[in-house]
Amino acid sequence: MQITVKAHFNKQTKDSKKEGLQFYLKGEDEKRPELNQMTRSVVLLSISGVDVELTAEFKKTSKDSKKTVLDFEVKGDASAAQTFEFYKMAGADVELAIKESQMSLEEFHAEPREGVRGKIDKDGTVTVDPNQSELPL
Repeated sequence: MQITVKAHFNKQTKDSKKEGLQFYLKGEDEKRPELNQMTRSVVLLSISGVDVELTAEFKKTSKDSKKTVLDFEVKGDASAAQTFEFYKMAGADVELAIKESQMSLEEFHAEPREGVRGKIDKDGTVTVDPNQSELPL
């Protein structure tokens, strides 16, 4: 599922582990039921006119009498160049596309591990990416 809404890119915050994005919705887009369905899941965010797509957790939706606030969290390992492209749009009215991701919340929050990457098969054998099969000495 993908929805596109007209939003005001309110702010972008960053610390060492995560980055927060906040958008304000007004008007008819506030009433879209798809927003509630995607809350608390991993989504792909894109802004019209920006050639970058960010993977983020759709943290929450909150409403008051004037607006609906959408809060997203991007992991700290996102490319600085990618998030900077989004940051240039902060404070502006944007067309925000929110698309469901195939990634689970557990995968999104998993800490990266060092070492050789591979896949453990059901029979217990390990299949290693051939490009990583040797560790440097």
